[in-house]
Amino acid sequence: MNTRRIFRVFLILIVLIINVSCDQISKNIVRHRIGENERISVIQNYFTLTKTENTGAFLSAGNTMPQPYRFIVLTILPLVVMVLVFIYILRKKTLPYAFIIGIGFIVGGGIGNIYDRAMRGSVTDFMHINFCFFQTGIFNMADLSIVGGGILVLITSYINDRRLKQQIEK
Repeated sequence: MNTRRIFRVFLILIVLIINVSCDQISKNIVRHRIGENERISVIQNYFTLTKTENTGAFLSAGNTMPQPYRFIVLTILPLVVMVLVFIYILRKKTLPYAFIIGIGFIVGGGIGNIYDRAMRGSVTDFMHINFCFFQTGIFNMADLSIVGGGILVLITSYINDRRLKQQIEK
């Protein structure tokens, strides 16, 4: 195995470990220190902590599904997709590091939420943002990882697309 490949594997593992660790540590703190539906204002009413257990996915989507379907759709299917994406970024040798890091954030966040769903039956959500015209649902660090990784992947893809078009035009 060459040095570049070893570095890629190491980079992916570090990104995954950091993302899953931040997610699980923050959820563990919230589970032990914040009561169910307790509301703690961190930055006036713009950023609050409110512990909820979400049996669904993003914004509670799917929480009314029967349990066997919910397990397949919210645990098994995402796990299979993440394994395939992980294999893809390990095998594809020409991916930029920013793209790899973005995918690592997405997979790391996914692992954090899937772990909760499989081990606890729900995902602990606890952060809420309210900036007058912009308001979020209640989310967690894994959700931030997934969104942040998605943004990084999109930006990296856009920049690489532009570079490729510029090279073709020359």
